[in-house]
Amino acid sequence: MDHQRLGDSDIEVSAISLGSWLTYSGGVGREQTEACTRAAFDAGITFFDTANVYGRGAAESAWGEILAGYPRDSFTLATKVYFPMGGRDRGLSRAQIHKQIDASLERLQVDYVDLYQCHRYDDDTPLEETMQALTEVVEAGKARYIGFSEWPPDRIQAALDMPGVAKFVSSQPQYSMLWRGPEAEVIPLSETNGISQIVWSPLAQGVLTGKYRPGEQPPADSRATSRSMNRFIKDWLTDEILEAVQRLRPIADDAGLTLSQLALAWILRQPNVASAIIGATRPEQVKENAAAAGVQLSDDTLAAIDDAVGAVAVR
Repeated sequence: MDHQRLGDSDIEVSAISLGSWLTYSGGVGREQTEACTRAAFDAGITFFDTANVYGRGAAESAWGEILAGYPRDSFTLATKVYFPMGGRDRGLSRAQIHKQIDASLERLQVDYVDLYQCHRYDDDTPLEETMQALTEVVEAGKARYIGFSEWPPDRIQAALDMPGVAKFVSSQPQYSMLWRGPEAEVIPLSETNGISQIVWSPLAQGVLTGKYRPGEQPPADSRATSRSMNRFIKDWLTDEILEAVQRLRPIADDAGLTLSQLALAWILRQPNVASAIIGATRPEQVKENAAAAGVQLSDDTLAAIDDAVGAVAVR
């Protein structure tokens, strides 16, 4: 498993990381969660990403119990804050950041997280208040570093220009062959300022695995048919997109890869990407996806990928 430094920090993260968004927050049972986590360690994955809102604390609690069986210095742990945890518990105010980091640490059964991320930008809280609170969390030793997810570029720059506060070292954007929005502004801005990308949904919620075929019903055991996990996948399930994904199949075959490995290797070709987050429901998926680390795609393969899906990709 390849590892890469996360931005200007001294954290080394595994190129493939394990996330818990729609899976370990309730879509997958405890036994499967533990099996996937064990498979991750076996495959060399040492970076685990979660958030307080995933299952309203359920994902953090599950990993708190499971990761307690591993030495704390054997893994890198990231969580997030912003989305509602209750009637008034939401956002990035100073009070909320301090309340939520303490609750997350308790559920995760750790004294600190390696990375504390703002899950979205909070238009209702002054940026100065948010950044000062995050700095206090770092100074208190509750988080080693801070990051953001899906912030507008001008707000990222404003935070970077602010004196006397902790500096962001990571960005967590949606990024895949089918969703290339970060390439325009976020990645160039990050490269200039010592910030790395930790990519979510690199497989477009499983669509880039090729399991969904145009004109056919989704497999019965897939995310698309799970009421607890299918809320966001529907936009990807158009025949035009699914036909484009099927055009990737011979490209993957020629490269000696599965479609999942091809999609992950495409993400990891980008130098500013430190890690791609996978959301596995079975241990064999973890093993398959981990094998994408270190794969080098040829220029011909990259050109063929663009020919296959470029027309349907969001930029």
